Amino acid sequence: MSSRPRAAWPLVAVFTAGYLAAYLLPTIVGRLSVYLGLSTAQAGLVGSALLLSSASAGFSLAGRVETYGPCRPARAGLILCVVGYGCAALAGTVPLVVAGAVVGGFGSGTATAVAAAGIAAQSDPHRTSSLGLLSVSATAGALYLTVPHLGGGHRLPFASIALVALLVWPATSRLGGSAREDQAGPAVPAQGRLPHRRSGLVLAGGMLVWSMAQNALWGVSSRIGVDQVGLSEVTIGAVFAAALGAGLLGVMGAGVLGSKLGRAVPIGVGTAVIAGSIVLSSSAGSLGSFATGEILWNTVYPVVLSYLIGLAASLDVRGRWAVLAGSASSVGVACGPVLGSVLSEEAGYPGMGLVLGATTLLIALPVTAVALHIGGRPLVPGSVRRRGGAPAALLAVTTGAVPGAVPKVGAPEQAVAEISIPALRRRRLGRNAFRTAGPEGGQSNAYASTSDR
Repeated sequence: MSSRPRAAWPLVAVFTAGYLAAYLLPTIVGRLSVYLGLSTAQAGLVGSALLLSSASAGFSLAGRVETYGPCRPARAGLILCVVGYGCAALAGTVPLVVAGAVVGGFGSGTATAVAAAGIAAQSDPHRTSSLGLLSVSATAGALYLTVPHLGGGHRLPFASIALVALLVWPATSRLGGSAREDQAGPAVPAQGRLPHRRSGLVLAGGMLVWSMAQNALWGVSSRIGVDQVGLSEVTIGAVFAAALGAGLLGVMGAGVLGSKLGRAVPIGVGTAVIAGSIVLSSSAGSLGSFATGEILWNTVYPVVLSYLIGLAASLDVRGRWAVLAGSASSVGVACGPVLGSVLSEEAGYPGMGLVLGATTLLIALPVTAVALHIGGRPLVPGSVRRRGGAPAALLAVTTGAVPGAVPKVGAPEQAVAEISIPALRRRRLGRNAFRTAGPEGGQSNAYASTSDR
């Protein structure tokens, strides 16, 4: 059996445990508002505190996962998830619920950072991130179908996240070297300057604003269904489950598509579709328009997110940009519920949708530019450079090159030596050689001096 599946599935499991809280944010915020007597803005603040704690864990661990090894921080994160979310589920007062949510959020961020660093070291980061999003979407969809029928107040969503973290625990024993590390030999030194700094900063900032706009709507989607459309919690749960099910199809489609269109086209076009879906969902007045907006949005959202994660992973084989961009995205996710609550109270749900849709369209420009700069264009003949990388490797595969003849992705640039081949040039230019008179009237042969470049 290939080592790649063994290296990928533990990362997918840990990724699922770390990302699940963000996917369950609408039901967490909605139930805190209904069962603990919090306003929509106050419940959104609790969700934001959870996700900010998650982001802080990511920033703290950026570049340090390989120092500690993946197993120990992953287990520490899962323990914090179980303890924090478990306490939030058992607590009956707001301060204890908030404290448990913050502790659990730090655990989620720790698990996500380990998974992000591991995904960046995979030979195909986009494939692994797509599997992770597929897994977390399926898990969240199943919970949206079952949680509304089980009651449990605010306790059940927190307990569900803690249970998933507990179930993922055995997978941490299988976290080890990635396929790329096995092929490349010794590990990359722990010290070193971040590559692609400008592109990485633009991508991290873009993902922060992009995620903020997405989760501003996601955090109040349940309130839109209840207040504006007049739906019950069971119906809203069914809509969210259908939307996440459509997201599964989208992620599978992204996995099949892979890099055939590069990254720029899926990111740019997908973000434009998301912007329209936000406007449609926030202005919905019936079940049909609300469901259409949510389903279309959740179909495209994980597709674009998988390409963004893959793009961040491609910037640094050690996964530092993947962790930093993911943490910046978590900050945007954390600020999203508060932003959505404030905008909906000030401008109404339709006005909020227009603001968020316009913001999403604007942020698509710099993020797509980064994708084009890093390698989002489809490969064309003559695009192979002396520097090792994906274009050279892809062309080598398609032309049947001998394995090992092309530098691995991320390989340092090799020096180019000029080799003179005068004998070959003489044979080629022999017929065209011209004879010139020397200074004494004699004759000598003159040949142009050439070198192979």
